[in-house]
Amino acid sequence: MLKRISLFVLTNLLVVTTIIVITSLLGVNRFIYENGIYISELLIFSLVVGFTGSLFSLWISRWMAIQLMGVYIIHPQQPRNNVEQMLVEKVHGLAKKAGLPVMPKVGIYDSPEVNAFATGPSKRRSLVAVSTGLLQHMDEQAIEGVLAHEIAHIANGDMVTMTLLQGIINTFVEFLSRVISFIISKFVREELAHIVYLISYFVFSMVFSLLGILVVFAFSRKREYAADKGGAKLAGKEKMIHALRQLQSSLGWIDNSHAAVSTLKINNQQKHSLFSTLFSTHPSLEERIEYLQTLK
Repeated sequence: MLKRISLFVLTNLLVVTTIIVITSLLGVNRFIYENGIYISELLIFSLVVGFTGSLFSLWISRWMAIQLMGVYIIHPQQPRNNVEQMLVEKVHGLAKKAGLPVMPKVGIYDSPEVNAFATGPSKRRSLVAVSTGLLQHMDEQAIEGVLAHEIAHIANGDMVTMTLLQGIINTFVEFLSRVISFIISKFVREELAHIVYLISYFVFSMVFSLLGILVVFAFSRKREYAADKGGAKLAGKEKMIHALRQLQSSLGWIDNSHAAVSTLKINNQQKHSLFSTLFSTHPSLEERIEYLQTLK
């Protein structure tokens, strides 16, 4: 948990610092300070800043996941063994059942964690990858449940939805940070106003980003329930529940170090608490099982 929060804070520090440097070089910060706040122009600028990074991240998401996780992509016509053959057949079968227009790439990454994830910029350019730990600790029915959950993420368009939400959050962060910083800068001496504006912008960007990520995580938890429901329709409710129960028995093997793809993993929790829930992209496994049990 601490590692993920630290990584988030560091990432936002780098993003904010980059924005400050670029806007300073382009003269945006001084232009805003010297000419005042023009709401429509600032909103357009905030939209560009807010969505550019999110859309670029979505565009390279499949490639980035492969590089970060060291994913080996299985050749669908030339699997190396029965396990790879089984994965390809199950993913393709579930994808056809879900109505995906193009079969996702199927991959394996070397990790002791019992996990899997889906990513990609669209339903036509998606990836489903499982860990070697999952293949070692789960039986075939549980694996099918996990794969169905990931296919449901793709079919539901969750990668695009999460990106658009993040873009909206980034836009509000950029817009509000600059407006509030500009107002604060008017309450200090003129020679200090510009530096106060920059410092305030940096601080408020971090604060609003932290609040924004809570919104993103809360929405992500809702999407997990939808993916579980979709997985139950594709593979059957019992297989989905069986998969989650097997995850419960392997909580010690969850690795959160790759925060970039943690949102669309099958699970990312080790311990359940009020604090961990706020900063988690997934509901507790107990809550997810209870939800599935209520479905007819």
